[in-house]
Amino acid sequence: MADSIVSVVVERIAATLKEQMRNGVNLVSGVETEILKLSDDLNTLRHVLHDAEKKGYKDIIVKKWLTRLEETAYEMDDVLDEWNIAILEHSKYKVHSYIVSSYLYFMKVVVRREIASKIEQVKARFDMILEEKDRYGFAIASQPSDPSHSEVQSTSLIELDEVCGRDLERENLVRKLVGEELGLQVVSIVGVGGLGKTTLAKLAYNDSRVKNCFELRIWICVSNSFDEVGIASAIIEGARGRKAYPNQLELVLDRLKEVVSRKKFLIILDDVWTKDGTMWEPVKICLRIGGAGSKVLVTTRNERVASIMGGFENEIHRLGHLSHEECWLLLGRIALCGNDEKEREKFEKIGKEIANKCKGLPLAVKILGGLLRFKNTVEEWESVLNSEIWELEEAEVELFPYLLLSYNELSPALKRCFSYCGVFPKDTKIDVEKLITEWMALGYLGSKAGDWEVRGREYFDILATRCLFQNFDKGYSFQDFDKGYSCEHIKSFKMHDMLHDFARFLRKNVGSRIKRTTCRECGPVLVSQVRVYHSLFHRKHPLLDADPHFCDGFTSLRLLSLRDCRLRGIPKQVEKLIHLRSLDLGCNKFLDERDLKGICKLYNLRFLWLDGCRLKEIPSEMGDLIHMIHLDLSNNEFVELPDSLCDMLELESLNIYNCTSLVRLPQGMHRLVNLKHLCNFGTHCLEQYPQGLAELTRLVTLKQFHVKDGSKLGWLKKLNRLGGQVELRIAASIGDSKEAIAVVEDAREAALGKKTRIQDLVINFCGSRIDGEEVNESVWVDILDALEPHPNTQKLSMCFYDGSLLPRWIVSPLNQVISIRLSWCPSLLWLPPLGKLPLLENLEISKFFKLEFVGREFLGITTTTTTTTTTTTGSGFFPKLKKLMIWQCPKWKEWEDITVEEDEDFGDVPIMPCLRKLEILGCGGLPELPVRLLKKAASLKVMNIGGSMQLLQLYGDENGQPWKSISSHNPHLHLLKDATHYLPD
Repeated sequence: MADSIVSVVVERIAATLKEQMRNGVNLVSGVETEILKLSDDLNTLRHVLHDAEKKGYKDIIVKKWLTRLEETAYEMDDVLDEWNIAILEHSKYKVHSYIVSSYLYFMKVVVRREIASKIEQVKARFDMILEEKDRYGFAIASQPSDPSHSEVQSTSLIELDEVCGRDLERENLVRKLVGEELGLQVVSIVGVGGLGKTTLAKLAYNDSRVKNCFELRIWICVSNSFDEVGIASAIIEGARGRKAYPNQLELVLDRLKEVVSRKKFLIILDDVWTKDGTMWEPVKICLRIGGAGSKVLVTTRNERVASIMGGFENEIHRLGHLSHEECWLLLGRIALCGNDEKEREKFEKIGKEIANKCKGLPLAVKILGGLLRFKNTVEEWESVLNSEIWELEEAEVELFPYLLLSYNELSPALKRCFSYCGVFPKDTKIDVEKLITEWMALGYLGSKAGDWEVRGREYFDILATRCLFQNFDKGYSFQDFDKGYSCEHIKSFKMHDMLHDFARFLRKNVGSRIKRTTCRECGPVLVSQVRVYHSLFHRKHPLLDADPHFCDGFTSLRLLSLRDCRLRGIPKQVEKLIHLRSLDLGCNKFLDERDLKGICKLYNLRFLWLDGCRLKEIPSEMGDLIHMIHLDLSNNEFVELPDSLCDMLELESLNIYNCTSLVRLPQGMHRLVNLKHLCNFGTHCLEQYPQGLAELTRLVTLKQFHVKDGSKLGWLKKLNRLGGQVELRIAASIGDSKEAIAVVEDAREAALGKKTRIQDLVINFCGSRIDGEEVNESVWVDILDALEPHPNTQKLSMCFYDGSLLPRWIVSPLNQVISIRLSWCPSLLWLPPLGKLPLLENLEISKFFKLEFVGREFLGITTTTTTTTTTTTGSGFFPKLKKLMIWQCPKWKEWEDITVEEDEDFGDVPIMPCLRKLEILGCGGLPELPVRLLKKAASLKVMNIGGSMQLLQLYGDENGQPWKSISSHNPHLHLLKDATHYLPD
């Protein structure tokens, strides 16, 4: 577990020497050679740490050696902090006089001697530790490993004697595979490690019904390296029996098309880990030309992977756990192999009790079965059942067979991430994104910024799939949008009490050399915890009003949280915690902003939370925190941000959410080249953006962008990584045709069609107006046409649009849009054929004050009339629509019904087949509903006509004939007359 901090020290030594040279200072010229040699020695040492940590759980001497190594590495990290602070301080001051020059020279000598002395002392301790290393005979790894999962290749072969309790699930899976589908279907088996996903896939693959159903059956073990060329080549080889030699993707894909064209195939992709859908997409496109009923079966530990591979909800097979009885059957089959029935009966009672402890995991059953196979007496089996393995309070490591099996396969960094979770009290709901920032602050994700969020999420996913966490709550996060897709992530989790104890046990005796303190307020247990975890979460007692106290035993703190402690000010001792990487002061109401100047000397800070502190000013000194990665200033009252914040060149996330008084951003924002997240939702007074925003090409999150007072939509041109929700607030004032052309060109310059990661687009024309009579109102259509987003956009909202038409792109069948909200469109006279949108589930239309008629074309129906015939055709009819809401359209007088002929011609063609809720609110001019159309909506469960007076008069009596004409075809339809959420002006 020392590997993480040792790795950080190795990286920081090189970075610090580089920084010293860059700033033209020479603070520790006497020790460069020694410290570089130490860096090389430590880098070599890393190759034995994985084996050393394994041995440390059983050998107390090795454990103590690792503890001393870790503590010494932290001491060196502390010295490197002081070295970097000295470099920064030296570079800040300019020599203006002889007195200042003399003073700085004197201070430079003093600091240099102090740092050099500390380095020599720490290096001497390192030398002793390195000398002891050779006594223990550690195995050398070729490189520090990160075995997130096994590299063993799976095959389609299976030993049926080792399968138990999967008959029903095999039947369900086989039924899915042999079912006839028109296009390519991707079926996924999802489950934790050791649950039997590959086993179930093998059972289905070797089933006679499956063998007879497919012309081609191909098994591919994907494992961690998802290579599209390799996957395509493996399919070709499986089909032809010989290798595909080209290594160029285009050539391989051409051959793949030839192989699968019009052939009905089953391809098993076992153990898929990739979350990059772009790697799978080219192969999937080629496979679509296969014969009808072709299937791809994916096994994965991650449900997110299953979604990315293309499986819909009903195509994901979530593998269940074995029952207690099934666990015993499998355990007995393995442990008592070759024994007669009488012998089996002798072990049955005790065996069932042991099997119950396997928690339904086939792998755990097999591991215990293998252990019990070599125990031939009931007494030996009882010793396993009654072993201290189940008593974790005083347990020895060898008593955790399942946990250690998974734990020992983790890389040192992953071990560190897991064992750190013991810092939280039992049953704590742990926020995943906050946990990842803590891992980063503590150096578990490496010392460099960059892709640490993605790396941290991958680490968490690995730990979660190994059943080390539980009780997951799901939601969305920035990392999804950064990768170009939207998918639910685990947002929070809890740890099982047993696993929490295990994590605490792993840190037992770490940091045992407690630094003595004379402080009476901080007990040895608290100081010990700080030494072990380098973290402190202070929680204010509701009956105590005193501010927290920090003694000299806290100097090694890397992470400090004083959130919601009702602080009257920032404790002065915090200024001395120079090694802090993360400081959370959120939700404290500071009386004096000058308190913040003290923490502006904590130059090693990477993460700082000052949200909800009612701050009216941010000191310029905050710009000295040049290593800042994440700065949360949300829910404060300041009017502007100091330009010095643009000195934070490593800043990746700036949160100014709900800073309602903020009127401008710093002009030097173009210097924040690493900025990914600008969380500015709720900054309604922020209407002026610096032009340098256009240079922030790494920006992923930009919640709002105001086009006003010189800000241009064209500044978004290069920001093609934007994802999540983006609201464009366009306040254009158009006086003549020249200005109209300029506004349209500016909108086109934004190039929204290239921003593939935007999931939720809001276009708000509030404040836009035409001032000149010569300007044609069609300019609004031109502007909106120029703002055509990428088809990947899933949610579209538009308000205060004053055009009389909507552009054609809105109804393109290529759109992936799921939800559309159109409001305050006072000049729109009709609704376009939105029924053509293949994935639209929610549609809300409100405040169309000129809308009088909704025709059948709204559904996607087209009528063609010639001199002799009238032909009605259609495509669409809202195939996925679940909720339709139309409210406050006071002039709406007719919703055109389908004709009797169309009702007969369409026959069984579904119209709105998924519609469950229809709301017509505050539409007082609409006299009736389209009865024939609504009869087609067979899934309709709720109809709300609150505030629509004529409809209420006609259909309000549920026993009357008008209502029965609608409900007779749908006995589950429920009528509501609720207008509580309809608020007329």
